[in-house]
Amino acid sequence: MEASFIPSPDVADALNALLDILERRDGTRNTQLRSIKVTLANLPLPTYFSQTDPIPRLIANEQLTILEKSGLISLTWLPGETGHILQSITLPKTEYATRTNELFHLLSRTPIADNRSRLESQLLADKFRFQDDWRARAISYILHQLKAEKSPAPFSLTDPNLTLDLLTALQALSTLTTETPYRVFSVRVFNDSKRFEAIKNQLVTLARIGNPEWKRIPAEEVLRELNLVANPNYIHFAGYWQFTTDKGEILNLSGFTPSVGFPAAQIASLQSVHAESVLCIENLTTFHQCIRQTEQINNGIRTTQHAVICIFGNPSPAVRCVLRLLPETVPIFLWSDLDYGGFNILSQLRRFVSKQIQPYLMNIETLESNIPCARPLTLSDRTNLKRLLLRPELHDVRNVIEHLLKRGLKLEQEGVEDF
Repeated sequence: MEASFIPSPDVADALNALLDILERRDGTRNTQLRSIKVTLANLPLPTYFSQTDPIPRLIANEQLTILEKSGLISLTWLPGETGHILQSITLPKTEYATRTNELFHLLSRTPIADNRSRLESQLLADKFRFQDDWRARAISYILHQLKAEKSPAPFSLTDPNLTLDLLTALQALSTLTTETPYRVFSVRVFNDSKRFEAIKNQLVTLARIGNPEWKRIPAEEVLRELNLVANPNYIHFAGYWQFTTDKGEILNLSGFTPSVGFPAAQIASLQSVHAESVLCIENLTTFHQCIRQTEQINNGIRTTQHAVICIFGNPSPAVRCVLRLLPETVPIFLWSDLDYGGFNILSQLRRFVSKQIQPYLMNIETLESNIPCARPLTLSDRTNLKRLLLRPELHDVRNVIEHLLKRGLKLEQEGVEDF
């Protein structure tokens, strides 16, 4: 007997619960060894147990009885309630494939194995587009997850449009050479200013999978690494900076007091950067405090001891570009918080800009001189600081990190009184 009806809401929910268990156990192997059963009282059925309207229960009983006569399921009735109230529905352990295919068809439900196969084909078809970068590593990881029959998140087994959007965005990232607002990117790629917003978090997850270094930085900084920003950013400079553009123009920033905001998108047009010495400051508040307290008057022009740049936490690609354009002989210093984040920034700058970058006021003396403003380390702080001790580029500040751990304290820039 062939089942030719549209399942009622109660029947659909009960059968889907049965198939959910089947697919979690992997219907091609483990489920061959035992039957699968769902107890109706444990399911959030919409109307089966209604005390006021028996019609939904009668319809469900009739449809489920048809399926039992077709050999697709087995029914167990409550004692004394045969033909009236069901206790459970069972999918017997034999001939899974034949019967479950009919149930999937009845529910208009695609087997998860088919969804996995479709997603795998989509990823394999696009993987060649990505060179050996974080995107290729992320796709390889998802393919491994699919092979192991694990979650392919952030891709979806049931939403092919999400997969297509993510793959399209991944491919378009290689065209970004300067900071690009989300909405501009979305229009360029999807012809829709809001579409990227819907997949932004999934893209961040993929980026963190492909590049573990991005796991511990905020989502907006991960996107900034990909040249994606909510709005155009400006890099704050103070003191003597001289830029030469690709058109031969010379831009002297020393005339702007106390500081100037330079468009991050314009950094790509620079050919060279000159300064006598450079101080990188992590936070904007401290940046303004520093230039206000260290201003000097030279020939009627206010300047600072160093050419100063605010890096806004983890240095963005645009900030790193500016620093790499400096001559190798220019000394570069970093003033950051005396905590995991601060020394992690030093690590990044030494790895991606120059090994010669030196810490400024990031020493034991600074901590001890400002103890009243220090704060206790959290368990996460301790774990992360111990991880930094293993980084070879931080060998010269190991004693400072160890002192922070010993004292159980950290100090933000704003807590430093004399600089």
